[in-house]
Amino acid sequence: MKNYWTSIKPINGLRHFVLVNETKEKGNIIFLMVSVLDSEINLRATYEELINSGNWCEGWINLPKLQSITEEYFDYKSNNREECIDDVFINEDSLFNIS
Repeated sequence: MKNYWTSIKPINGLRHFVLVNETKEKGNIIFLMVSVLDSEINLRATYEELINSGNWCEGWINLPKLQSITEEYFDYKSNNREECIDDVFINEDSLFNIS
């Protein structure tokens, strides 16, 4: 499984993500994806969503800045300043575990 992904549509205004964790829940493989630019923007995706939905491309696609960081990102940041942020926990076997 590749670790670097580009979302076809912006997610909270950003499109480049890394896969930092893989877990199993109720028989499904779940991936924790975190934005390369802002760790507050993270999501969980199933194997099917990541591989078969057509919403993701493996690797980072070189995009113009206005397509990789959209106005939606600045709106998201200004509207969510005081919200509680979900913590991102990295499994021991993750490539991103540096402890």
